[in-house]
Amino acid sequence: MRVKVPSLALQRSIQGQPGDEVLLVAAVIDSSNFKLSRPRGRAVVSNLTILGNSVLAVMAGHSPVNNLSQPVRLFFANPEKVERGTCVFWLDSEIEPGTGRWSTAGCDTINNVTEFVCSCNHLSFFAVLVNPDLSVTKSDAVKLSYVNYVGSALSVIFTLISLIIYIHLHRRRPEKAIGLHMQLTGALFCLHLSYLLCNFWARQQKEDGWVCKMLGLFLHWSLLATFTWTALEGFHLYLLLVKVFNIYVRRYLLKLSSVGWGLPTLVASICGILGVYGKYSLPLKDANGETLPEEMCWMSSQFPHKELVIYITVVAFLCLVILCNTFMLGLVVFKLTTLREGSGGFERSGKKMSRERWTRLWKDCATVLGLSCVLGLPWALASTTYGQNHVTGIYIFTIFNALQGVFMFLWSVALTCKSRADKYSSVRDPSSQKMATTVVYSPGH
Repeated sequence: MRVKVPSLALQRSIQGQPGDEVLLVAAVIDSSNFKLSRPRGRAVVSNLTILGNSVLAVMAGHSPVNNLSQPVRLFFANPEKVERGTCVFWLDSEIEPGTGRWSTAGCDTINNVTEFVCSCNHLSFFAVLVNPDLSVTKSDAVKLSYVNYVGSALSVIFTLISLIIYIHLHRRRPEKAIGLHMQLTGALFCLHLSYLLCNFWARQQKEDGWVCKMLGLFLHWSLLATFTWTALEGFHLYLLLVKVFNIYVRRYLLKLSSVGWGLPTLVASICGILGVYGKYSLPLKDANGETLPEEMCWMSSQFPHKELVIYITVVAFLCLVILCNTFMLGLVVFKLTTLREGSGGFERSGKKMSRERWTRLWKDCATVLGLSCVLGLPWALASTTYGQNHVTGIYIFTIFNALQGVFMFLWSVALTCKSRADKYSSVRDPSSQKMATTVVYSPGH
């Protein structure tokens, strides 16, 4: 750490004091000595950590030094080349004695890769807040790996079974919705298979060869295909629930397939030409700060703009899909409620809920949960991996998404049972029949 204090700051510190000498103090203090209070105003308090767990104290004289026209410059070494950081200073709390908060007021930040340069217009206790790497213990990392491997292996098996079921259903009833489910299941099969292959190859081969690059491309392509077909499932529901049945689209599935498989192929090809893919080092650290040697074939850690590629092609795309499909799920719930009320499926609130109503309610809940998996809403659990309880969120997100293939299998079984029930049942609930028709019916040929 280094600090450059302008002469103006020293002059300000001796205002009103006799003599022309001033005591300048610069010391490094452990960040554990600073207790955070509740965030207020411009405080920067979240899941951020202090770079190097070190705070640089810069004091001069006995008077406060503020509003300097010539800033104090502080240099914080960045040996781990952290990409995002913010210069802050310590502000004592007026409400809770002994506590305070980190504030950015009066400080500017420059990151030149090797160090953070802070320019502040006052003297105080300074530090750099950074976004920490994902910190888990070694035992948690091992458990999460097993969950991923076992879940993905199960998903590969069950998606393969689901594909067979959908092919059988499609031969009996060539609805376009079943064709969409079949395409999404195929994308999930490729995704979980490529994930297992990428991890296995990275563990076996230390060199970043062309095989690892191709596997990274395959994994990225499969992930994009899964997101795209998930979005198309939502688009299909939009046509059914909003446009109802008054629509005809020529070669409907062929056009959707050109988007569902064509868009991921285009993006993955561009990324492959740019040299994006290769061996990726997972940013996992244990509680002691020791780096865990976890690698997989994905986007190369050596590619300079890999974070930008991930944010655009994965994070932003996924957020857009989840937002749209969440709206579609809400529309499905609204339609279910409307159909129930229209068919007299609910008794008045003052009466006791009948057994038939309970049965209908469970069927509706099962429909909504099944559609949630089909629409890819479990991906939204990624938001639980941030914050103070991020480890618990990571477990929840990992379990649900590793078992996506199992959920798709359960949905395919539910469709098979519904098909048989409709075939042999002579008395049907009108609202249930309407909703079931909406879920599996497809516009056009």
